[in-house]
This record gives sequence, structure tokens and C-alpha cells, in this order.
Amino acid sequence: MDSPVPPPADSGGPSAPSGTGGTPAAPGGAARPPAPAGPRPRRRDRHGRGMRGPVAPPQVPLSVSRADSFVDLVYDSRDRLERRWPQLADIDFLVVEVPGFGPDGDAGPAADEETVPLGRLLPATGDQRERVVVYRRPVEIRTKNRDERALLVHEVVVEQVAELLGLAPESVDPRYGQD
Repeated sequence: MDSPVPPPADSGGPSAPSGTGGTPAAPGGAARPPAPAGPRPRRRDRHGRGMRGPVAPPQVPLSVSRADSFVDLVYDSRDRLERRWPQLADIDFLVVEVPGFGPDGDAGPAADEETVPLGRLLPATGDQRERVVVYRRPVEIRTKNRDERALLVHEVVVEQVAELLGLAPESVDPRYGQD
């Protein structure tokens, strides 16, 4: 049971009567102590398991989201190809969650009712450079682990770059299709 908090000791000075503006009165006419400024941190050792703390330090990859990890795979693939094809420095590489369909998010001429594209090449328009787009969710759904995902992302990027350069994917990356 909760026991009532005893009123603070009287300092001997004049006190404001209840309800006239001083400290709000508690039931029974006793003055309440001031409320704490903010939430207090928990300091209890629950069930003898030690104090709570972070699962892992921030520099450990546990704190990297799947989306960030996917973007890293795309950029790794781009960097790998850029060493062989320096002109790729002028191309933007983007990651989009899913392909858009319809008038506003046209998935392109390769999209039909039976297949979902894994990537797309967007030509340069006005003030935008050429862009290679990789769709994250369709790639993730088709792979079981990070290694498979890295291979598929690289294949998608190679195919889009090959289309951009007008070459066969094997010419863009000699290891294409061998992994």
C-alpha cells in the first residue's frame, strides 16, 4: 500500500493559506512537495541480471538498418565498376523501395503484369544526370542472405550500366554471371 508523503517540516515562517496561490494543497490541507523536474533514470537491478545498458556499442553494425546496408551494397558495386569505367562518376546511383506503376511512377517499358523490375536506367533530362535505380524490396525478396543480396545487387547494377554504355554485361564486368 502507498503511504501518504509527510508534509515538509515547517520552517517557522509565514505560510500561505491553502488555495491562495502558494504550493497547491493536498487533500487534508497539507502542502505537497514540488514535483520532480523530469523522469528519473532507473537504477534498479531487476532480477539480479545486472544493470541495463546498450545491446552493442554504436560502432558495431547491429545498429545499421537494412536500408542503409542495401545502399552500401549499391555503392560498393558502383565503386567496383567505377575503377574500370571512370565515366560512371557522372552517373547518379539511387535506391528506391519499390518500383512505381501508373502514370506518375511509370516502371518503364520492361515492366509488365508478370515481372517486377529489380532496377532501371533513367536517361538524363534537363538538369538531371543519368540515373541508375535499384529497387530494394524486390531484390531483398529474391535473396536469402547478405551474400546473395550483394551478388544480385551487383548483377542489377552491371546490367543497368551495360544498357547505359551500350555494351554487353560481360564487357562491363568480366565476372558477370560467374558468381
